Amino acid sequence: MKRQLNNGLIVQKEKEIVTEMINLYCKKKHYQQQEVCKDCHNLKTYALMRLSLCRFGEEKSACSNCTVHCYKPNYRLEMKKVMRYSGPWMMLYHPVYAVKHLLNKPKTQLK
Repeated sequence: MKRQLNNGLIVQKEKEIVTEMINLYCKKKHYQQQEVCKDCHNLKTYALMRLSLCRFGEEKSACSNCTVHCYKPNYRLEMKKVMRYSGPWMMLYHPVYAVKHLLNKPKTQLK
């Protein structure tokens, strides 16, 4: 039985945030101006697919809080690099996304 794809508002917003973070990472680290490099494109495609298939759907929290690690280890490591690098930059380039993402984290992670 195939799982239905998640296309709700929360999942769509998560997809937008992930896309912006990967685009920003690639632009700053790989010096790509127009389109993302092949590796970042593959990571973005994988991340968007995982969000579409998330078992929690519209009830999901930030992926870093999730009890189910659905990323393959290599993609998980790459996504951590992207998040660590892009997170602070998001406050400058996309402050609304950054604040919304911070509000979705538990208080213990904000310290």
